Amino acid sequence: MRFKVEPMIPDDQKRVLKIVEQFWEDATIVIHDDLFHPHDLQGIKATANGEIVGILHYHIKDNVCEIITLASLSQGIGVGSSLLDAVESLAASNYCDKLRVTTTNDNLHALGFYQRRGFQLVKFRPNQLEKSRQIKTGIPLVGENKIPLRDELELEKHIETNQPTV
Repeated sequence: MRFKVEPMIPDDQKRVLKIVEQFWEDATIVIHDDLFHPHDLQGIKATANGEIVGILHYHIKDNVCEIITLASLSQGIGVGSSLLDAVESLAASNYCDKLRVTTTNDNLHALGFYQRRGFQLVKFRPNQLEKSRQIKTGIPLVGENKIPLRDELELEKHIETNQPTV
């Protein structure tokens, strides 16, 4: 399957919302006590034959670009990797020197995916999901692979910025 990566546009909002709800149970994301609404964030999409096959939302603050969502509807063909490459380029062009992502202790696939792409584990937040459930009550108690959903794991990748030298 051939696909292209491009910025999300307002016409994508309905389809993107369905994907967010499919992967995160509703239209909100909670990461380290912060509530994010993907429709308020910058995002990129992967499309094939006019259909969205992957999404990524991000938030830039100071010199850090934080990935809030990354979802691929077609596993194993490079959608996630292409979205990750694109956001890394966007981050560098916005003078970010870190790319950050947070996942949960049950998400073994994501942990492997990010580490294979140069991310390192930098923070462990034990029992963070107890706090997150106070903000978003629908977070399940058990996650992927029947693993109790308890902790947040933060990973970072240092990137070269496109900041001009003085």
